[in-house]
Amino acid sequence: MNFIKFLLIWISQNLAIPFWVVGHIHLSIHNFHDFIEIISSLSMNIIVAIGFMYDYEQQTKDDRTTNTGKEN
Repeated sequence: MNFIKFLLIWISQNLAIPFWVVGHIHLSIHNFHDFIEIISSLSMNIIVAIGFMYDYEQQTKDDRTTNTGKEN
């Protein structure tokens, strides 16, 4: 399960823009069946959204951006 979460986070951080290009530009330029185009685009966007949610959940658990390890 941890690997799947890691994979979804990695995909959402590294492939969001390529998925957007494929899902919105490439699929709309080529003549696919509407059903295949809609399902493909929705699937890619859902994968990215899930990865963003998992990453946000991890960020709120251990805030890596503000915690420098120094305690007062």
